[in-house]
Amino acid sequence: MPSTVILWVVALLYVIPVAWFFLSSFKPGSELFSLPLRLFPENWTVSGYETAWNRFDFARYFRNTAIVAVVTTILTVIVSAMTGYAFAKYKAWWLRVFFICILATTMLPTEVIMPSSFVVVRDLGLYNTLAGIIVPSIITATGIFMFRQYFSTVPDELMEAARIDGVGEFRLFWSIMLPLARPIAVVLAIFSFQWRWNDYIWPLIILTDPKQYTLQVALRSIVGADNVDWSVLLSASIISLVPMVILFAVFQRQIVSADINSGLKD
Repeated sequence: MPSTVILWVVALLYVIPVAWFFLSSFKPGSELFSLPLRLFPENWTVSGYETAWNRFDFARYFRNTAIVAVVTTILTVIVSAMTGYAFAKYKAWWLRVFFICILATTMLPTEVIMPSSFVVVRDLGLYNTLAGIIVPSIITATGIFMFRQYFSTVPDELMEAARIDGVGEFRLFWSIMLPLARPIAVVLAIFSFQWRWNDYIWPLIILTDPKQYTLQVALRSIVGADNVDWSVLLSASIISLVPMVILFAVFQRQIVSADINSGLKD
């Protein structure tokens, strides 16, 4: 079938750069730019991995990045769910205006609001701390929109029945509404973790202490002013991708079936 052939060609176009990136991490530095270029290494070596692991404190960087990614993901899901629930189920004109304002932020590039976010973080005393990365990243218009749209489909009669049975608003949300939105929570958690793990610009602005560096900022230190140790950089980059590969392997079904990822804005 022509469509099948086209799909295989497209898949091959995507696979080749990834395969080149992965296999190049096993090449010695002398082979990386030798002509003619070869996909597979002539002399396989793991020296780049050994140098990267011994030269850099990966345990610290992994821990810092994991703290940022996990804490931000948990708070993002909770705050987005609560905000989306309020927008969907409480009727007030100012809530609708507030929701429109939040959606309007998706039309602004992240870099546009970074200066004002930096000033707020600095004035709060969170500069050069992991909390300075976490706090501004909790609220995302994407997560709020996802939960708001989902909760809008839940019948109001279900909530009224729970209230008649004496269920309070707080328990109504935590015991009934949030469990119903578990698929949305899982999808948002996956993408939020991915966003925070791969985040580079914001941690680079906030962090100056090498002990506080996240993994992506730490990788930048491999790039020198005059030359780049490409074999070490490639190997370190592969190491940094391991959690993302594990995340995809565990949640492959949710990631592949999540059409809502299309067009999402961090």
